[in-house]
Amino acid sequence: MALAGTSGRHRIYLLRHGAVSYFDQDGKPRNPKTVSLTAQGRAQAAAAGAALAEVPFDRAVCSGLPRTRQTAEILLAGRDLAIDDITDLGEIRGGRFDTIPPARREAELVYGFEAAMRPGARFAGGEAFADFEARVVAAFEAQLATPGWTQLLMVAHDAVNRVLLGWACGAGLAAAASFEQDMGCLNIIDIDIAEGAVIRRLIKAVNLTPYNLAKLSLNLTSMEQVMARYMAGSRSDEARR
Repeated sequence: MALAGTSGRHRIYLLRHGAVSYFDQDGKPRNPKTVSLTAQGRAQAAAAGAALAEVPFDRAVCSGLPRTRQTAEILLAGRDLAIDDITDLGEIRGGRFDTIPPARREAELVYGFEAAMRPGARFAGGEAFADFEARVVAAFEAQLATPGWTQLLMVAHDAVNRVLLGWACGAGLAAAASFEQDMGCLNIIDIDIAEGAVIRRLIKAVNLTPYNLAKLSLNLTSMEQVMARYMAGSRSDEARR
């Protein structure tokens, strides 16, 4: 099976999940394993579904975390297509946020990806970037080796998508900081496979936001938005004391 007019080309529609809130109203971090889509996130997933309504997906996977599964379910609403959980596509694991000195929090969150290629670098004191890249790429390549599909929907996470785009362009972790991933965004990657081996990687689209193609008001990076919400919650908490 291959895309029409090609001999071995497969297409991956790689999405980031829709919007969630990682902090409560007091600025305290929520458990990222359990957060669900907000109303905005559900609308973003629906917009992606409308944009991809004509795509004949024959396989769908997500990381298994609620926010990726919900995004995939909304996008595929009305289709008879199972969604498989691939847990190794889970987001990079940070350390405990409250153990990071306040003076270091912006550097660790907002600029963390810029140090991803440095030996021993970790995300916010948690998972090593090199280990994260290894598990994500291995999980992705396992999907490429799975027979019986031509067009795959994969709903994952910010850092996961950055790593896969870095893999696709051949730059690895050195490209992680450059591949911004807005909430609910869409990337398209074509992969040529011959006799079970990847022989070509083509990036067709990056960070498209079907709900806002012109990126109006999307001026902050995703991590800048997270930091801004944390700071706003912290100021509110201080004002109540």
